Amino acid sequence: MRTTLDLPEDLVREAMRAARVKTKTKAITIALEELIQRSRLAELKKYRGKVDLDIDLNELRDRNAHPG
Repeated sequence: MRTTLDLPEDLVREAMRAARVKTKTKAITIALEELIQRSRLAELKKYRGKVDLDIDLNELRDRNAHPG
């Protein structure tokens, strides 16, 4: 999608260096993907300690130690 944006040039250059990419498009794409990932993780963290998975870790560990 083509879009015209008015972005601070120094911010874009810094993002390009941080991401080690050569194009503005790639830097912005990476930034958007990172933003989405962080947002999704924040949503998942709301459920920490609230979901009972009914998993016996000892049984899982034993199963991994004895394949077959």
